Amino acid sequence: MSKRDYYQVLDVPRAATEADIKKAYRRLAMKLHPDRNPDDHEATDKFKEVKEAYEILADAQKRAAYDQFGHAGVEGMRGPGTGQGFDPRDAFGDIFGDVFGDIFGAGRRGRSQVYRGADLRYELELSLEQAVFGDTANVEFATLAECSECSGSGSAQGTKPATCDTCRGAGQVRMQQGFFTVQQACPRCNGRGQVVTEPCASCRGQGRTRKQRTLSVKVPAGVDNGDRIRLSGEGEAGRNGGPPGDLYVEVRVREHPIFERDGAHLSCEVPVSFATATLGGSVEVPTLGGNTTIKVPAETQSGRVFRLRDKGIRPVRGGATGDLFCRVVVETPVHLTREQKDLLKKFDETLRKDTKRHHPREESWLDGVKRFFSSLGE
Repeated sequence: MSKRDYYQVLDVPRAATEADIKKAYRRLAMKLHPDRNPDDHEATDKFKEVKEAYEILADAQKRAAYDQFGHAGVEGMRGPGTGQGFDPRDAFGDIFGDVFGDIFGAGRRGRSQVYRGADLRYELELSLEQAVFGDTANVEFATLAECSECSGSGSAQGTKPATCDTCRGAGQVRMQQGFFTVQQACPRCNGRGQVVTEPCASCRGQGRTRKQRTLSVKVPAGVDNGDRIRLSGEGEAGRNGGPPGDLYVEVRVREHPIFERDGAHLSCEVPVSFATATLGGSVEVPTLGGNTTIKVPAETQSGRVFRLRDKGIRPVRGGATGDLFCRVVVETPVHLTREQKDLLKKFDETLRKDTKRHHPREESWLDGVKRFFSSLGE
C-alpha cells in the first residue's frame, strides 16, 4: 500500500514553517490520540501516520531528503515510534511538553533541557535581472550567537556551573496537585540541573550575545516575490547546547521600469509611431537577453499584443521558459509645427470622405451610441 504524502497527512503546504508543522501535528495528535479514541483502530492507524509524517518534516535533514527524493529518500530514517515499538505515550509527551514544562516527556529524555534557537527572517530586495538570472547577495542581520568568552556555558572563565540546590542536579521537581503528583522542569535551573554562580562578564550568564552577522546568499535563477531561501543552522544559537535555528531569506523583487512579471511571463509596452502603425515596419524591442526586432504589419491598432516565445523567465522549480508579450501603443505626435498641422488636417479630410472604410471602429462605435440614445427615448 502506497504511503500518502507527508504534507497531506499533516494538512500543511510544502512551504510550511517548522512552527506550522508543529502546530498541525499537535492538533491532529490531540484529535486522534488512542486515549481519546479507545478501541478505534482507524484512529490509531491515522495517529501513527501523523506521528511518522511529523518525525520526518520536523527534522531539517530528513525533510530535505524527503522533498528531493520522496519516501524513498527517508527509508530507514524514521524513529522507533512508527514501527513495532510504537508507544502513544511518547507522542503524548511531544504534544504537551511545551505547554506544561515537559511534564509528560522530560522524565524519559533525561535531565538536560535544551532549546533550539529561534528562526530568523530576512527580506532581500532584488532587481528583476537578479531574480531572473540568479546572483550572490550579502545579507547583514543581528542575531543571538554563542558567547565566545564562555563557549555558551554562561560561566566566567575558570569557573563551572554549580549543582542546583533546588532539584539537586536532577533538573526535575515533583509537585503535588490534588491527588496527582506531576514532574516538571526545575524553576530555578530551568531543567539544566546546574546554575551559574559566577556569570560570564560578556554575556551576563546567558551563554549568548547579540552579534551582527553577514552571510553570502546564493540566489537561484528564476525566483519570484515571496520565494524563501532557507539557510539551515544560520538562525539564533540554541540554549543549553541546543541546535541553532534557521535563517529564512524572503525575496522581494523591485518594480522594473520596462517589464512587468506574471509568473514565468513578462510583458511590456512598445510605443509605435503613427506612420509605422499605419504603413507597417520594424520596431526594436528590449528583452532580458538583449534587443530583438518585431515586424509591425500595416494598419496595426493600438493595444495589439505580439508574443515572443521563450523570451520570458525559466521558473526556479523547473518547467518551460515563459514568453514576452509586447503591447503596441500608437504614440500621438506632439509639438507639431503649423505646416505639420495643416498637412494632418488635409490628410484627415481625405479620410472623412469614406469614414466607414478608413475608420471602421469609429463608425461602429457611433452607431452604438445612436442606438443607445434611441432606446432611452422609447
